[in-house]
Parts: sequence; structure tokens; C-alpha cells
Amino acid sequence: MLAPRTGRRLIDSQTLMEELVELADSVVLVTGGAGGLGEAAVRRVAAAGASVVIADLADDRAEKLAADLGPKATYVRTDVTDQESVLQAVAAAERLGTFRYAVIAHGGFGVAQKVVQRDGTPAALDGFTKTIDLYLTGTYNVLRLAAAAIARTEPDGEGQRGAVVATASIAAFEGQIGQSAYAAAKAGVVGLTIVAARDLGSLGIRVVTIAPGTMRTPIMEAVGEEALAKFAANIPNPRRLGKPEEYASLVAHALENTYLNGETIRLDGAQRFTPR
Repeated sequence: MLAPRTGRRLIDSQTLMEELVELADSVVLVTGGAGGLGEAAVRRVAAAGASVVIADLADDRAEKLAADLGPKATYVRTDVTDQESVLQAVAAAERLGTFRYAVIAHGGFGVAQKVVQRDGTPAALDGFTKTIDLYLTGTYNVLRLAAAAIARTEPDGEGQRGAVVATASIAAFEGQIGQSAYAAAKAGVVGLTIVAARDLGSLGIRVVTIAPGTMRTPIMEAVGEEALAKFAANIPNPRRLGKPEEYASLVAHALENTYLNGETIRLDGAQRFTPR
């Protein structure tokens, strides 16, 4: 079918559906699956019919979430920086069914330190290395181990085996004062994305990263409404914090859209961090 005058082919709904994959009957591993963004992603993929492994260290929250979702969800206590721990989560995903997807959404802590402090002393090195270890090394650890397992699955008719969605931050692009460790770690995730997508292309595994702005997670809500209003004032449109459900919606799209690969997508309402 041709569009009037332009001669361009219109994409019908059948063609569009062929470019998407179904999450139903697949298994998704979500690190940080009991956290604000991670829980939203877990609930979203479970609602789409996927089985899900909740990989986290927050036992109470994760166990409750798994119980809420029923037999298609399982909790595996997971330290993303530890190879054996992640391998146990991957093994659990493989036992649940066809393991095709991983979402790397873990958090934990942040270090707020200027490179040189007001008293002239340098920032502590251990804070920097711990932050890099959690957010960058942990992301790579999950990516490599999950991808190796996904590569063992049978490809579909287009040679696709699955996808990994990582989580960066807009701090990767314009980190604020005191965020050198966090910004460097998240920038590393952004830099990893295209290289990993190229590395895994021959295996039919895609890699996409989401870079959220200021999201209204339980941790953020703890600062109080007055502070939240100040954060929202710097967001052009919509003038509010992002919702975890909006992150989860983008996760699901990134998993389903087979032509989305090697890209980092900002999810921030056009927010740009100022120095403070």
C-alpha cells in the first residue's frame, strides 16, 4: 500500500507486530528487582506473561514481591559483584523456562564527595572504587554471564536470541558537583552499551541502556515533598519526577523492539542536571 503523493509504503499493524517479540513464555532476570525501578520492571514483564527472577539483596521486599506475583516469579539473593552469586540467579532463570532477557536495574549507594575537599584533602579512593564496582563492574558482570546463558538458547526466525537492558543515569552526561564516582560509573555503562551490542551481534543478542533522570522511587520520596518539588522545578515537561512505571514501560519496549540496539535512551522529561 502506498501513501498518497509521497509514494512511501505504509507500515500496517501486521508488519509492526513482526518487528516485536513477545515476552510471554520467556524468562526475564531483573537485578535490583525489589528496588523502585527494578520492582516496576518486574511487575511490567510479569504482566506481559513472562516468568521473572528477582535478583536482589533485599530479602523481605523481594520475597513479598515474588509471593505477590505467584509461581512465575522467584527470588534469588544476588550480589551483582560476585560471579557465583550471579551464576546462581542465571541458573534459576534457566530452570524457569527459556531465558532470553536480563534487566540490570540494581542500585545501592552513592558517594557525594568533591575531588578535593574544602579542607584541601583529596576524596577518599575507596568510595570511588566501591561505586565503580557496584554500578559498572556489577553491570558488566551481569551482562557477560546473562549473555552467555542467553546465547545457549535457540534463535528465532530472524536469528534473535534475546536482549539485555542496562540502567545508567543522566549523571553520565552532566554529573553534578560531588558526583564524580557515580557519574564515572554510569558513563562507563553508556560507553559499554555500543561495544557490547557489537560484541553480541553475531549471537543475536541486543543491548540497550536507559538513562533515567530524577525518578520518584521510594528512596527519593524519603527526602520529603518540599525537596521533591525543588527537583521537579528543574524538569521542563512534564514538571514532575519520573514514575517507575514509565521506566518499566520503556524496559518492556526495549526488550520487545528487535531493531532497538546499541543505544542509550534518556528518560528525563528534558531534564539537564545543573552543577548543583
